[in-house]
Amino acid sequence: MSALLEGSRQFLSTAEDTGAPRQAFTPFSASLAASVREMHRCLLLTLLAETSCQTLTQVLKCLAHLVANVPYNRLRPGLLSPLWKQIRPYVRHRDVTVRVSSLTLFGALVSAQAPLPEVHLLLQQPVSQSNLGTPGICTPQEASQSWRSPGPGIKTPPNAPQTWRRTACRGEETPEGVSEGPCWLLQLCMSLVTQPREETHSDSDAGGSSSALLEPSPVRLEALQVLAHLVKGYFSLAQTSLLELGQVSASCLTEQDPSIQLHGTKLLEELGTGIIQQYRPDANSTQSSNRVPVSQVVHFWSEILAGPLISALQNEQHATLQTSACDTLSSILPQAFSQLPGKNQVLCITILLGLTYSENALVKAASVRALGVYILFPCLREDVMFVADTANAILTTLDDRSPNVRAKAAWSLANLTDTLIVNMQSVGREFQEDFSDLLLLNMLRSAAKASTDKDRVKSNAVRALGNLLHFLQPGQLGKPVFEQPVEEAVRALVETVRGDATMKVRWNACYALGNAFRNQHLPLGSAVWSEEAYSALSDVVHSCKNFKVRIKSAAALSVPSTRARYGNTQQFSEIWQTLAQALEHSEETDDFLEYRYCASLRSQLCRALLHMLSLCQPEDLPALRSTLSERRVNTLQSLLIRHLNGRDLGFATGEEGADPVAPEDDRLLLKDTLKRLQSMMGNTAADANEDLKMVLCFLEELERNCEETEGKDSNES
Repeated sequence: MSALLEGSRQFLSTAEDTGAPRQAFTPFSASLAASVREMHRCLLLTLLAETSCQTLTQVLKCLAHLVANVPYNRLRPGLLSPLWKQIRPYVRHRDVTVRVSSLTLFGALVSAQAPLPEVHLLLQQPVSQSNLGTPGICTPQEASQSWRSPGPGIKTPPNAPQTWRRTACRGEETPEGVSEGPCWLLQLCMSLVTQPREETHSDSDAGGSSSALLEPSPVRLEALQVLAHLVKGYFSLAQTSLLELGQVSASCLTEQDPSIQLHGTKLLEELGTGIIQQYRPDANSTQSSNRVPVSQVVHFWSEILAGPLISALQNEQHATLQTSACDTLSSILPQAFSQLPGKNQVLCITILLGLTYSENALVKAASVRALGVYILFPCLREDVMFVADTANAILTTLDDRSPNVRAKAAWSLANLTDTLIVNMQSVGREFQEDFSDLLLLNMLRSAAKASTDKDRVKSNAVRALGNLLHFLQPGQLGKPVFEQPVEEAVRALVETVRGDATMKVRWNACYALGNAFRNQHLPLGSAVWSEEAYSALSDVVHSCKNFKVRIKSAAALSVPSTRARYGNTQQFSEIWQTLAQALEHSEETDDFLEYRYCASLRSQLCRALLHMLSLCQPEDLPALRSTLSERRVNTLQSLLIRHLNGRDLGFATGEEGADPVAPEDDRLLLKDTLKRLQSMMGNTAADANEDLKMVLCFLEELERNCEETEGKDSNES
């Protein structure tokens, strides 16, 4: 059964019984849900009746596989409570393998679709209540006094956190029935990791731990994993014990067992990540209102950085530990990092910069990734020296033999170039002038080279290229040394757009070209590479099977802010005709899944066409007139009306790949375009006047139909 359940998540995901039962027939989802409930019942009965340690272990492992794969958020609550109460006694079982298996099951429970309301309530149970099983469900060990209770003359170790000295062996309750201090599972796991056993080991414990006083290593490791899962899924319950959990991690880092040290750093990383999630802009109101105060976060990290974490970062004999410690450093809250003592900030940066030259690929990848996180910190990103040092370290690792290192380096380089754009807008010319031209040149060349690498590297390399091309200033573009690297950078983006890379990479390349087009100093329209860039985007917007890529290419084509940046008349005409043709066929696709992006694609194409109309000149009118033939004019007009009246707004807003849609702005743009074109009447040649009349007729009819349609909609509502 364990083998059948392992990896069954996709199959079991169809189970559902949250709705009212159907009388006419029983759907497959309900039958599967009934089978899942029956499996829970049978395994619980087996667990209750079994006495063999070997069989108990297998039953607990089977339950862990079941819990890890069942979609509890699609099932009626109540499945987990009996299981939770029944496995509680086995954490105190005399056999090590049974204790480990029960902790594995607890880990599965707190990580299954977390946070589950049912598990959240179970974690909030008072300690004394959770020590009791349900009536008739207990083991012989449960009936007797727990062997974890300290006897006379036995003292709690001095390095145990203060919380356990107060509450390790007593379950106090408030009048409302909520336990004081950390939740009971948190308490239990912390005590399993750091507190001594007060009873002799079973035979299976022999050689299980380096210290006869502590639990065997397998038990302690599993308890640490449960703590990490609990912190990740239910941080709001764990945050009250933030400092104590930090002490647990610190005590693990002082031990000799590398596995214990490693899991200690992983717990620290989860704590840091939980804090960061509370401060994210998109955090829900509950997370925001229950944030850990920044002052407490600063105290937490000050204690950690003053402890054994630094030694772990410098432990060259244990590369995996170094890697995990780097990940831990990257989980420091930016607002807290800025308030850390200066020596701690310098220490973190210095160590990470040094580790990018490690001989171990894992350490190198983790350190360069951490620098990619730090470069986004507001307190660091405006420091030109730090940005330059980080850039040099990233460029060195971007040439590494390991694909994983290069992928992390490319991600960090993209983050660094994001910082350049932010600084360009917030700090201004001062930062740009202080930034080394030579370093910028090296970044351009390295990013262009990385764009030919594997897709994992290429995806972020093209993002970096777009930012770098956006960042370049007239003083740099005017230097001959920049001419070839700029051309190579644009051609690298063009080749990626046209190439056979994954759709994510091609989407990034289209975005990067649009980003580059925003640089008003870039010779777009006059440079030799302009035609290639526009041609690549035009091909994609018309023929790419992926609608999100087409949306982003259409967005890039609507970026140029002046008519001259679209190139000559022929180039302008080709772009216009391609966009019009793409709009006509915007609902044609062989992949049903792409239909959900149809509205976003239509809106973006309409915006691009209206934008080009607002910039067109008399010499462009013949090409526009040829597009507005009788056969096509009705289709184009109906789709433009749909966009201008906001009918696609509800479908397009918020979809990935689409820019924010504002039909009101486009209607104002249409009015301004009409006024501008009307002012041209009589000022152009006779032939041009005919073309202008045709275009004006189309736009006037478009505006009139928009107003009529809007009036009908308002009357109907």
